[in-house]
Amino acid sequence: MVQPAAFPWLVYLQGLVAVAVLAFGAWLWSLPRRDVSIADSLWSLLFVAMALIYAPGAARVGVRARLLLVLLAIWALRLSVYIAWRNRGQGEDRRYQAIRARNQPRFALKSLVLVFGLQAALAWVISLPLLGAIRSTRPLGIFDLCGVIAWFVGFVFEAGGDWQLQRFKADRASAGRVLDRGLWRYTRHPNYFGEFLIWWGYCLIALGAGAWWSVPGPLLMSVLLLKVSGVALLEKDIGERRPAYAAYVRRTNAFLPWPPRSDR
Repeated sequence: MVQPAAFPWLVYLQGLVAVAVLAFGAWLWSLPRRDVSIADSLWSLLFVAMALIYAPGAARVGVRARLLLVLLAIWALRLSVYIAWRNRGQGEDRRYQAIRARNQPRFALKSLVLVFGLQAALAWVISLPLLGAIRSTRPLGIFDLCGVIAWFVGFVFEAGGDWQLQRFKADRASAGRVLDRGLWRYTRHPNYFGEFLIWWGYCLIALGAGAWWSVPGPLLMSVLLLKVSGVALLEKDIGERRPAYAAYVRRTNAFLPWPPRSDR
């Protein structure tokens, strides 16, 4: 039985300071550009910054911490580079344009709290599994193995889904069509499902360290993916913009992968 790990309040608060500073810097960068979309590219890097704050001295970093830092770096760097590449030359994302329109006047000032501050606060809570796993020196066990498997499957869904979507968009023959092949045949949001698995994978590794208090992190991420900034937001008006999407909805699960249903 894995004994519960004590909660390291001081280093956790230091992580909050780190992401607050990064968020403030990104906000300053967004002002002359009039584009808060850079928050998306910053998102995964916030976790890398907090992980480095959470890590103890190099001589005390255990195997679990090294494992998690490697997994985190792979996920964060891929996602940040992908989003920056995807958004290059596109201007501000339409979702942020809608937020800007709803919060005039003085959105430039309000965005410090509404976009960058909120993002930093959410990342801080979600980072709980990183804190629990990195601070532990206990030997690896079954929870860690399950966590790595969950992370790997999640990474395949997230990175694979992003890659398939970009190939689909780059094909001129795809105009007016809906991507329903590959991973997108089994779930309408393979990238979000992958993100879900990745964070529960981190949580399982933290549970192997006895950090049972890390569970609120992936729970919050799950709510965001399903009800707030993920599936719910993306599909809010997609049926109006893309009529062919309605048939895709009828035959394909929104989140959990499953063989497609008949469209009749």
